[in-house]
Amino acid sequence: MLSSANAGMTAPSDPASDPSPPRDERVVCEHADRCGGCPIIGLPYSEQLAMKRGRVVQSVARYAALELVYTDPVIAAHPLVGYRTRAKLIVGQGAKLGLFAKGGGHQVVDIPRCRVLAPVLARVAELLRARIAAERSDGPLAPHDTSGRGSLRAVDLREVHEGESAQVLVTLVVQRDRVQSLGPLERAARELMEAAPEVLGVAVNFHDGEAPQILGSETRLLAGAASVPDRVGASLHFATFGSFVQSHRGQAGRVHATLAEAIVTSRGRTQTGKPRVLDLYGGSGAIALGLAAAGASVHLVESFAPAVAQARAAAADQRLDVEAECADVAGALRGLVERRARFDAVVVNPPRRGMSPVAREWLARLEASLVAYVSCDPETLARDLDHLTRLGYATASLRPLDMIPLTDEVETVALLRRSGVPVPRVAHEDRELFVAEKGPHEPTMPQGEYATSLLARARRIPGAEAAVPVRRLDTGTSGLVAFARTADLVPKWEQVLASASTRTIYIAAVRGVTPSKGAITRDLREDGKLYPARTRYRRLAVAAGHSVLRIVPEQGRPHQIRRHLAAIGHPVLGDDRYGHPMTNRYFEEKNGLDRAFLHCVRLEFDHPDTGARHIVEAALPGDLRAVLERTAGPGTLRFLEQKNALGTSGTSHLPPGSDEVEHDRGSALEVDVTSPSAHPELIEDDDDGRGRDY
Repeated sequence: MLSSANAGMTAPSDPASDPSPPRDERVVCEHADRCGGCPIIGLPYSEQLAMKRGRVVQSVARYAALELVYTDPVIAAHPLVGYRTRAKLIVGQGAKLGLFAKGGGHQVVDIPRCRVLAPVLARVAELLRARIAAERSDGPLAPHDTSGRGSLRAVDLREVHEGESAQVLVTLVVQRDRVQSLGPLERAARELMEAAPEVLGVAVNFHDGEAPQILGSETRLLAGAASVPDRVGASLHFATFGSFVQSHRGQAGRVHATLAEAIVTSRGRTQTGKPRVLDLYGGSGAIALGLAAAGASVHLVESFAPAVAQARAAAADQRLDVEAECADVAGALRGLVERRARFDAVVVNPPRRGMSPVAREWLARLEASLVAYVSCDPETLARDLDHLTRLGYATASLRPLDMIPLTDEVETVALLRRSGVPVPRVAHEDRELFVAEKGPHEPTMPQGEYATSLLARARRIPGAEAAVPVRRLDTGTSGLVAFARTADLVPKWEQVLASASTRTIYIAAVRGVTPSKGAITRDLREDGKLYPARTRYRRLAVAAGHSVLRIVPEQGRPHQIRRHLAAIGHPVLGDDRYGHPMTNRYFEEKNGLDRAFLHCVRLEFDHPDTGARHIVEAALPGDLRAVLERTAGPGTLRFLEQKNALGTSGTSHLPPGSDEVEHDRGSALEVDVTSPSAHPELIEDDDDGRGRDY
């Protein structure tokens, strides 16, 4: 039975009072020149902390909605060496047990005497290294190679720590199609446990084919315990093979203490009764159990069934108020909203790719007063905070922690409080018309599955209570949307925006490398009828084998840009309807792109009353800037900004007949009417008329 997490529990210590390494400390490692595991090990620790804080500051600075949010200094880690509670080590030829080398590729660097592994993990790793070196070529621990004989690809070591002593769970990752029987692996597991008493259990995980992930989807126990108690801060949970755990036990305890202070302790000063907490992406319950031990009633949601079982068992054993639900987060949130469940606070601890847009929508509908977002990726955190701001949650604080010392990774705890839906930024306005900036994942008009809309936010602007959009953008597309202040003005402005002198310009990133410029002429079906449509483009840059385009659609057909680009084999990245699924999945996992890379950057029109030329721009939003920077580096962004291709929020006015208008039309970035035209064949009706993405 687990010892009660309530018994003798003391308040978490203040991180500022804990001993910490000197800020100029340097860690020396014999493998630093080749191993890719600790990329910033050569810097003084103070510079490492400054770099990590800079990552968070830079990420939130991309978003206008977050420009006033202050980022706290990074909470330093102690110790800097011997801290790592989990290690996924690759097995290579020659009994190598380590990590991939710097610079990419799949060359394994052997790392005996690794400086960051917890001592107990280092001892077990050394024993495994010797055992692998002594293995015969067809033995159960023979390294996987191209000969087709060995099966061992990696080992996953997990430290567990209930009392003073530390133990280990070992997972052997093998190639499934090279294992004929579990018998030899079971014998090897028993021998390992006999040689290393600190090993409490050994399991096998099956790697399938050439999957990029180290761990496969199936794990079986070979010997010993299937799960064991593990304490992190005030939380005592059950650990099992392959389950997620924070890398630094001390820093993970600080995260738990931060959450308990924000959700439970501070509430106790002003309110009575248990706070009701929803824990999303809860894993095996480390956070939920800690909050319950501090006095909260917790509902945990996790999609991995074995982790949910461990959370339930630990809660029952300690008699803690935790209810664990095995479900997808978005689906669970929808169910809770439909049942009108109420929570005082929500804890969000998603994987690196962040929350899905659908999950963010349902989270906002839950209307909890506090959201605590724990993130291991500043870019996806900032993207999600920007969206949550439009959904009515303001970021109150950002507290980064050094969870993985000697790397450029940084953990951040963001606290958000319900503050009301903000009005949109207005790029241009006069007495009849205004142009607002629409964010991604936001419909122009109200839709039942969305918590709010651009129209609803726009009508909160003084003098815009009766506003009506003249043209709409698709939900996933960001950028400029024109509104007439009253419905009777819509026909007049529809005519203006449909005139030959009006131009709407987009920025898109598409799959593959397009010609330098071109035009796509293809009839598009709308409401059962065919209509002519032409889209012109110019390639601005190539980023990681894909193209950044400036685009001008000559008509305003539904989804015209997306349908035309897909028709010539260059679909918009992230387009879940007309795009390339595998490419979209890669860009979401690696670059945080969770919508179509399409932005309405510029609107040009002649005012019908004054004749003046109005040029309205909306700068490329932060999520798309982050994708460009990740894929092509800051140099591409600087180049595009120098060419004025990414827009600057605001408007300019040029008098009728101005030479500046003609000069702009002849610029290097202009999309000219003489572009060579492609004529892809219309094969089927690929549109149902929903949305108006021009």
